[in-house]
Amino acid sequence: MTASQRFAPVDDRLDRVVNVDIGGRGVEHLFAAARERQGGSLVGAAADRLVGLAPGSTVLLTTGSVSRAWISQRVGENDGPAGTAIVARALALGVKAHCVLLCEEPLVEPHAAILRAAGLSVLPHDEARHASRDGSLAAVSIEPFPVTDGEAPEAAQRLLETFEPALMFSAERVGRASDGVYYSMRGIDYGMGRARVDHAFDEALRRSIPTVCVGDGGNEIGMGVIADAVRQHVKFGERICAVTGTDVLVTAACSNWGCSAIVAAMALRLGNPKLLNTPDLERFLLQRGVEVGLINSVANVIDPNVDGIDLETHIALVTLLKAIAAPHLYKPS
Repeated sequence: MTASQRFAPVDDRLDRVVNVDIGGRGVEHLFAAARERQGGSLVGAAADRLVGLAPGSTVLLTTGSVSRAWISQRVGENDGPAGTAIVARALALGVKAHCVLLCEEPLVEPHAAILRAAGLSVLPHDEARHASRDGSLAAVSIEPFPVTDGEAPEAAQRLLETFEPALMFSAERVGRASDGVYYSMRGIDYGMGRARVDHAFDEALRRSIPTVCVGDGGNEIGMGVIADAVRQHVKFGERICAVTGTDVLVTAACSNWGCSAIVAAMALRLGNPKLLNTPDLERFLLQRGVEVGLINSVANVIDPNVDGIDLETHIALVTLLKAIAAPHLYKPS
């Protein structure tokens, strides 16, 4: 029996919990389309990809992005960074992977703060890679990516040739629509100052490098594989739907939730409860986001609420994910 078969019932519960459409965005329809495409659990398929990496593998991750660049390129959103930090932590501790986060230059320090809050040392590439390979330190590195259409394709090729990633991971990173514009959920052009990381994912797919993407609204990297569902069920879906596809798409009502569910599925497969996100860690990560100025992009303010959903709901969700996974990780005394 494979891990996917063994944990299928638990994976299904994790899937269902994180796709309860609290925000009313139509994510349950996206979930149904993604499940049909995948032919099974979304978080389970993502976890299988991540735990299957060889020790010392390099994973390129991206998340979050500038949110109000016409005002300041230092304003980033708080959905995505916390969840991606949880995934990077699980990759470092669970499979000794070397994670490299791709983002805009002005957001390097805020992202570094969130990664540190998850327990990761943020180091230059060579140092972080060495730490990951010998398992002596949970470490990551950060690389800026260009924010112009002209630079992005060449930068994507150079990036993949330099780092030779075994896998690419994206959470809540907006991708360009069919007209080349990067839209918000409200259908507004949010492309100014935004790193064109989706070009790196396009290039990875061309090179058959595995990709795993998490999204909650239809405008994120990876949603191209369920474009019809986005157009039909998401407000402004015809305009905002991202064109970039992915090997594994994980939908969730909030992208942070999807990341935590993937890590729960990873913990099951590795038999390691230390990988799980916890309520205390989730609270700490979201509060750290406040300290470094990440915004609740629905309410347009700096607070620990994400996507307009209050902090305590996020804590409760992580508590529930842990409760679903824990009985299969801890043996009765």
